[in-house]
Amino acid sequence: MLKLTYTETGFNLERLAQSPEQLVALRVVLAMRVGQSISVEPSTAAFLLPANLAALSLLESEARRDDNDAIDLCVADADFVEVTLRGTWISSASEGADGVFATVLSDRAELLLLKLWLETQAAAEVVGEVGD
Repeated sequence: MLKLTYTETGFNLERLAQSPEQLVALRVVLAMRVGQSISVEPSTAAFLLPANLAALSLLESEARRDDNDAIDLCVADADFVEVTLRGTWISSASEGADGVFATVLSDRAELLLLKLWLETQAAAEVVGEVGD
């Protein structure tokens, strides 16, 4: 399972062994124990990846093989590709931008997507350091 955690300042992507159902169950129990409302609904999440990443073509091949249509890739412009994922959105408010998005892809697609996202983060850190 891929888990995307969205905050005010961006998002984090990680791969977990648990299922989305297990994640939702744990979040619901936590919300109940702390007396917080929770919203769980089917949704989509999208983010950009640079179009010049070497392994992007492998992810495109995996997306075409995906039987449950959980991932789509679309050219955003000359420099970026938009990745859209279908899954479950979990947040403490139904209208909030902060929350957790969970989806299940093939093992290969999850690993490729994580690798590409990590490459992008590493490149952004280098650019940030050079700019400082």
